[in-house]
Amino acid sequence: MRNLYKNNILFLAAAMVVFVSSCKKESIEIAEKTQVISDTKGIYMLCEGLMGNGNSSISYYDVATKTTVADYYKQVNNVALGETANDLQQYGSKMYCVVAGIQGSRQSFLDIIDIKTCKSLKRISFNSATDGYIPRFVAFYKDKAYVSRYDGRVSRIDTASMAIDGEIMLSEGLEQLAVANGKLYVCNSSHPYYQNGAKNKVSVIDLATFTKTKDITVNNNPVRIQAADNGDLFVVCWNDYIINNNPSLDRISSTTDTKTASYNYDLGAIAINGSSAYVSKDIYSNPDIKALNTVSGALGSSLITDGHSINIIYGLTINPFGKDVIVADANSYNGTAGTAYCVGTDGKVKFSFATGVLPQHAVFNYSYKYE
Repeated sequence: MRNLYKNNILFLAAAMVVFVSSCKKESIEIAEKTQVISDTKGIYMLCEGLMGNGNSSISYYDVATKTTVADYYKQVNNVALGETANDLQQYGSKMYCVVAGIQGSRQSFLDIIDIKTCKSLKRISFNSATDGYIPRFVAFYKDKAYVSRYDGRVSRIDTASMAIDGEIMLSEGLEQLAVANGKLYVCNSSHPYYQNGAKNKVSVIDLATFTKTKDITVNNNPVRIQAADNGDLFVVCWNDYIINNNPSLDRISSTTDTKTASYNYDLGAIAINGSSAYVSKDIYSNPDIKALNTVSGALGSSLITDGHSINIIYGLTINPFGKDVIVADANSYNGTAGTAYCVGTDGKVKFSFATGVLPQHAVFNYSYKYE
């Protein structure tokens, strides 16, 4: 009897070892699976709206149902987005909308929004008691968001707490900013309302210490900047109507923090994702969207090859998944609805959808799977 009891105990112990071992193997297999993007199920389009009308919006297009809500943000949140929204970017599960406002009013803020639902999670004010600081663009690095402002400051926001945890003063008229090689590069524009700015500099901020290390001289009025996967940055400098300089595309090395080239291009929008890059060229004379070679700096063939024409090229966004390009067509500057075109890598328009007024930048709502 004792031997039978002992044998039963040994059998149960062995069974438990096998069971635990199999559970461990199963848990290891689950842990090794990775969430990956399987498809683009929706597209958010930021629409600037007409200045002074308070009609900024975020449109949403459902790819499966082919339906659009022109002001999806208002439908979800029961409040208008605001005045002169200027940038919309994705980071993690949230998108960050920069609402600039206008000079002389307290309408400036950053709206942090859940991508799945378009529900506003928090609005961070960028206003004094009497005026707005006019935030312009947002960029990200290691769980921090960085917002440029016309009053000359860059604000750092912790993406977990959704609170400002640092600021640095540069100069008036700050425009777009980009991250490369652990540093933040900020355009100091020549803005007619902010003439005390640096005007022809790209400021370099070391993100480890959050301190400015250098100002790089570029052409007058740098307004847009994008980083390529080779570590170079491309700076779009617009014509400054005060001094009437020639526009250009300037190139900066993030290794040496020096300007390494300048190209005689008259550009509007620029979008770079990895090594894929596109620019809108000669938008007031002979508008076109061209590929940009991030190695040579040369412009390539036109993006759209199927005969579709764009009335007013107001923005470009590259979808990181699949590399389709969303082209924002303002159609007019008089408050009419815009149009967004999804252009495939073959140059053909896959689909289009109506948007709010003055569409400019897209964010993508993805479906996911585990592999």
